[in-house]
Amino acid sequence: MSRQKVRDTSLEVALRHALFALGLRYRVDSALPGMPRRRADITFRAAKVAVFVDGCFWHGCPEHYIPPKHNADWWHHKIHTNQERDADTDMRLRAEGWTPVRIWEHEPVERAVEEVLIHLPLR
Repeated sequence: MSRQKVRDTSLEVALRHALFALGLRYRVDSALPGMPRRRADITFRAAKVAVFVDGCFWHGCPEHYIPPKHNADWWHHKIHTNQERDADTDMRLRAEGWTPVRIWEHEPVERAVEEVLIHLPLR
């Protein structure tokens, strides 16, 4: 598990390149307001939009998550805890006036860009 990427996954990098090419500027891997130990993959501070690129395994993607057979109870608890933390983060961000955007790692970059753009104010 130590080889698992925490940031700069292929979709995350491709999404950042595509957004930058559109003239958008953002922060990468930044702490969230009121939640110093939680971070968003991409943030648009002025627009108060936080983008998370969630891995299918670590966040329990309904389409692609396959539970491990070894130590199944521990993994079930781990993934469930991650999902609860994601929901809590989204709730707390909304309470602060932010818009959380969650994108699965398996989504095409074009779809991910569209998802981000619909949450940003017109430029």
